[in-house]
Amino acid sequence: MPRVSALIALMRPAQWVKNLLVFVAALTSHRIVDASAWIQLLPLFAAHCLLSSAAYVVNDALDLAADRAHPEKARRPFASGALPRGLAWWLAPLLVAAAAALAWRLPGPAQGVLGAYAIITLLYSLWLKRVAWLDVLVLAALYTLRVLAGAFAIAVLPSEWLLAFAMFVFVSLAALKRYAELRAHGAGQLAGRGYLAGDAPMVLAFGAAAGVAAVLVLALYTSSDAVQPLYASPGWLWLACPLLWYWLARIWTLAHRGALRGDPVLFALRDGPSLAVAGAFAVVLALAVLP
Repeated sequence: MPRVSALIALMRPAQWVKNLLVFVAALTSHRIVDASAWIQLLPLFAAHCLLSSAAYVVNDALDLAADRAHPEKARRPFASGALPRGLAWWLAPLLVAAAAALAWRLPGPAQGVLGAYAIITLLYSLWLKRVAWLDVLVLAALYTLRVLAGAFAIAVLPSEWLLAFAMFVFVSLAALKRYAELRAHGAGQLAGRGYLAGDAPMVLAFGAAAGVAAVLVLALYTSSDAVQPLYASPGWLWLACPLLWYWLARIWTLAHRGALRGDPVLFALRDGPSLAVAGAFAVVLALAVLP
């Protein structure tokens, strides 16, 4: 693998799509076409991308032995020997410094959330990912922090509905990732994680339950008074509930069949039915907004 290609692979740019979550608050507050919001959110998005890459660099350096024993992760730049492990100890601080420079003019609360994200990510790489269930909660919290940072960047107070919905959805997706790993692993303990192969049914149960809870939160929000000031035709939002349920049920079923491996978010970006559901969601939101 050429050195430049290996460096790009090390930084995992495909994972940057997750940082689009910083735009969620602008979407739900109907400020997605506000130019002033984009002025704040674009540097926040870029800063999150750099922090994400720094986290992957550190994680790969720390997980070198486990990655070399894994059939797929052995192809990562450090594990394969395409890049020296020592590169991590100057590249990661450089990426963090660049992220801090981008976040310099952001509102203080957004900077605080960004800093908390960086610290929790480091703790996750060092320790938290090895504690069963705590790792799932931390992953879900990291996703939710992206939403929170986006809200603070544009001076929007995130609703309790949004945060509750986000946390349940992301707990389900984080558990789904662990479940897919357990299905592919076989017997014994999952390398570098606190799960045994026999824990798979429990991870399935709690992860699927979190997904159902997310659908319930969305349904309760749709029937609440909070939607009235934001949507001209809020009744259309009810269609979002079966769409979300179908998507979650489908990807959990695929994981149970062993057909979903790796990150569920990246899988969804390459999956036709998932993209169709996302398009249907967009149509439902547009119908709810329009008078």
